[in-house]
Amino acid sequence: MTVPQAPQPQPQPPHQPPGPDRQQPPAAPNWQAGQPTSPGYVSPIPLRPTHLGHALAAEWTKIRSVRSTMWTLGVMLLLNLGIGTLTTLALGSERKVAPLLAIGFVGVLLGSLCVMTLGVLSISSEYGTGLIRTTLTACPGRARVLTAKALVFFGLALALTTFATLVVGLLDYGYLNGPAPTADQWLRGTLGAGLYVALLGLLALAVGALLRHSAGAISAMTGLVLLPMLLALFLQGESLRDVQHAMIAYSVPNALAALYDIPFVADGPSGWEPVLILAGVTAVALGGAYAALTRRDV
Repeated sequence: MTVPQAPQPQPQPPHQPPGPDRQQPPAAPNWQAGQPTSPGYVSPIPLRPTHLGHALAAEWTKIRSVRSTMWTLGVMLLLNLGIGTLTTLALGSERKVAPLLAIGFVGVLLGSLCVMTLGVLSISSEYGTGLIRTTLTACPGRARVLTAKALVFFGLALALTTFATLVVGLLDYGYLNGPAPTADQWLRGTLGAGLYVALLGLLALAVGALLRHSAGAISAMTGLVLLPMLLALFLQGESLRDVQHAMIAYSVPNALAALYDIPFVADGPSGWEPVLILAGVTAVALGGAYAALTRRDV
């Protein structure tokens, strides 16, 4: 009988130092290692510094793509051209009219209400819809945004109002009977009236930036235009005569009438003074709008 033998231990291979051809186990990931040295993603779109021109292009896109611009400026042109043309045709060529360009006064006065409405909506509508946050995110420079809005609106209002007054003035000059207007009368009756209405709309834009509410700003501007003249009609006492005179002399209707040489009071602002006065008031209001926009949260 064969006796079973105990199992013999297997010989261990001799320890060999790691060589270049021996595979090493993968090292544990080092989470503290630095970022990879390979370059990151590079956008194919070139990065350019923004400037006022970009803001002007954006505001021009906004103002020409909303229906409020078409309605307000369309009604303004309709009032200016329609009332001026109808009045000219009603007077006829037999009646002598002086000054000739004064026929356009009523249309310009009523059309200014439409320009003021658009001035308010140019900025207050963005507060109402929340678009102002998107605008200021795309263009963090708040002063640049307000400057672009003011320039685009002022240029558009000035161009259209001056065009309307020039068309009505040429129609009056060619159809009515009266002394020919002087060069200064032509300038004040066309460019001066356009400047005054555009400044009035710019003042409305500043009020809209201050109040940030469409209805409130439109009501405030309408009151500014109409209330002084209406209130002056009820100030009949002798002690209030000076107050009544001042309210009429510095009202918006009298200022526009003075540009056409038909003022309601003889010793009020005349010539180009109404435009200069309104420019000063608008500059002060715009200064307040800049301060409010840069300091207040949206």
